[in-house]
Formats: sequence, structure tokens, C-alpha cells
Amino acid sequence: MFGYSMVQIVRSHSHKLDKSLRDIVLNLYKPFKWTPCFLHNLLEGLIKKNKRLSVIIELEENCFEEGCSEIHHLFSNQRKCKIRNRFSAVSCCSADITPSILEELLTGCSHVKKVYLNREVKTLLDVAVPSANAKNVIRNGTALTGEGITIAIIDTGIYPHQDLSGRITGFVDFINQRTDPYDDNGHGTHCAGDAAAAGSASAGVYSGPASKANVIGVKVLDQLGSGSLETVMQGVQWCIDYNQQNPENKIDIISMSLGAAAQQYNKENDDPMVQIVEAAWESGIVVVVAAGNEGPEAGTVASPGISDQVITVGALDDRNTAGNKADDDVASFSSRGPTLYGNVKPDILAPGVNIVSLRSPNSYLDKLQKSSRVGSQYFMLSGTSMATPICAGIVALILQQNPNLTPQEVKSLLMNGADLWRDRDPNVYGAGYINAENSIQK
Repeated sequence: MFGYSMVQIVRSHSHKLDKSLRDIVLNLYKPFKWTPCFLHNLLEGLIKKNKRLSVIIELEENCFEEGCSEIHHLFSNQRKCKIRNRFSAVSCCSADITPSILEELLTGCSHVKKVYLNREVKTLLDVAVPSANAKNVIRNGTALTGEGITIAIIDTGIYPHQDLSGRITGFVDFINQRTDPYDDNGHGTHCAGDAAAAGSASAGVYSGPASKANVIGVKVLDQLGSGSLETVMQGVQWCIDYNQQNPENKIDIISMSLGAAAQQYNKENDDPMVQIVEAAWESGIVVVVAAGNEGPEAGTVASPGISDQVITVGALDDRNTAGNKADDDVASFSSRGPTLYGNVKPDILAPGVNIVSLRSPNSYLDKLQKSSRVGSQYFMLSGTSMATPICAGIVALILQQNPNLTPQEVKSLLMNGADLWRDRDPNVYGAGYINAENSIQK
């Protein structure tokens, strides 16, 4: 009976395969509809041996090295199979694999816990600093600027804009393996400016909350703003490893304006994207992520924003009236909770509509949306992508004031200091509208 082999893989090991991967394996049979029956067995054999699947393999806890060795041995004589990257923080590795070796992996490797499709991850696109009460915050006679705090922007890269001069203290590229800072999409540069632009090219008009914070560019998305679960996991793992190797100059904050549609697992921590950001959180890094731009429908929060630990940010529309909060409301595109697992999200709202920040000249977005240019140095975008780094910039001010706070303590300060909509749905508004003045300890 044709189709028995790969269908049997899915039936027998469904608990070890995420739904997206199960669907991919079953869809390998689509060509059989147009193939004569006598060729089915031959075609199935060719697909099993030659079709390459990109996956994330989760190994049992405390068996990471043994599991990787076991997989490496299985792949040793397979030209189309290889381990690509290892993620020790969450006992996972990424790999290229054929359906036939997938079957052997599931039946013969004792340390394999689950196998996930290496799914696509994208940027989350669809006046701000004063609106968030983050302008000229003074504590103990000192204006807070984020000085001494480092924010990693995990995104499309960072263009060396004059507003970031001298403050891009690191750059790593998991797409093209380049060493000097660049941004061929433009999204990451805008996000870096949302958090930490100095405003030097605009006489201070377009500055981020943390105008003296350091930034590190972690490029995990390509020129079109697209990447994969693997590249994002590489970026977060790199930040964790960076802190272990640089204990005196650690990354304090990760800002992630990216995501993928949340997948239904038994629990949210079965999602590898959630696992890796929570590993960073537990290592002491404050992780700030975008809720997504799939509103106004309920239950649309993206991964990793579904994590119950990290700070998930929705977008607020301040109507470009910083001094008048009466007309403020959630942006129509901002994703709503609850999550697929019933948790309240987002955690907080920050400005995310018509945000002017740094332009990356000749990048994809710069060419695609010429009408969004503001002068020669700046660019206007909307999305929870913009709200997220604005929140990250305010986190930098909180940590400058008290560097010893844990990520959970920072999150509590943000949420407890928010301006509340007392009669509104927390799955739309979270704790409320971010307010730096209220959130930073006196």
C-alpha cells in the first residue's frame, strides 16, 4: 500500500512531532494524485531518501551531549543530513534531515524528546517618547539616559546611523555572516532608534528613551525581514553565551520585534521559541517581545509573546497628542489575548503608531516605502515592532537607576506603573499604557 511508510511515521510518533511538521510530512504525498499507481512505491522511496526537511530537535533534559552524539552518529553516512547548530540553553539542535532518517531518529534515538519544523519568523510591522513619560526622567539629580546599559536588538541588523555613533558595541550576523554592522531591510535600524537614538541628526527631536544606551545588533532576519526559528534561536543563544564570556559588559536587555504564529502544543513551554527566550530571562536578561499585528481579533498574540515570563508589548495609538491621553487607545492592529494557553496578554502597551526613527539608506523598506522618509535621516513606521523597543528603552532607564533588579522585578515595575484603563479588557490593554515616570524607582 503506497503511503504507508510516512503515514505510519506520523501515526506512531505523533507525540514527538509538532503539528506543522506532521502536516509537512503528510503533504509529501500530494504529487501522488497525478502519478500512475505503478510508480507510487518508487516515488515514495525517492521522496524518503531525497526530500530535505529543516527541523529543530529537542533532546531530553540532562542528555544534550549524549543526544547530539547519537544524532551525529546516525547522520554520519547521510549526505543530505547534518546538524546545523546547537542550542545548549534549551537542549535543542537544528538539523537538515530526510524523511527516512526522521523515521530512524524517532525509533532509534533514545534521547529525542520532540522534533519541530524550523518554521518561518518575520518582522512585526503594520511624538512616542513624551507620550510614554520617558522624556527627561530625573532621579537623584541625574537625568536617566540608559548610559551603561546594553540592549541587544535581535532583528534585521543595524545601520551605523549617526544617532548611534560610538554606541554600537557589537554585531553578529546569522544570515550572511558579515562582521561590520549593516541593515539591508531597515527594520532593525528603526527598532534600535526607537530604543536608543540620540537625536543628533534632528536637534534632539527624534530621540529614543535610552539615548545613551549601548546597542548590539543581532541579525537573524534577511533583507525581506524573514528568518526562521533556527536563526532566532541562534540569536538568543548567542546573547546568553555572550554574557557568560563577558561578565563585566553584559547584555542587559533583549528587544525582539519579530514573531511567528503561535502553535498549539500541550503547554506553551513546548514551543522552542518560548523555551529559548525564557532561558535568556532566567539567565538575568530582561526580554521584551512584540505581541504581533493580527488585531483586533482575540487570541492572536504571536510566539514568543505567548510566554508567561517575558514582557509582551502591544501598540498604543496616542493620536500624535502627547499632552492629551483622553484620546489614546489601543492600535487596531495590535494583537489581543488570551494566548492559546489561556494566559492574559499583552502585558503592557507602548506607542506604536506613526513612530519616527532611524532610516537605513537603500535598504529594502527604504526603497519600498519612500513616502515614509522623514527628511534624509529618519523614517516613519507603525507596529508592535515599534512599541517593543520603546519599552526596551524604558527598561534601560529602570536598570540604570537600579542595575540589581531581576527581570521579574523590572516587569512588575512596568506593569504596576502603567496608566490603567480600569474598565477595559486586560487581554486588549494589558496592565495599561506604559509610564516611565511611574515605573522608575525613586
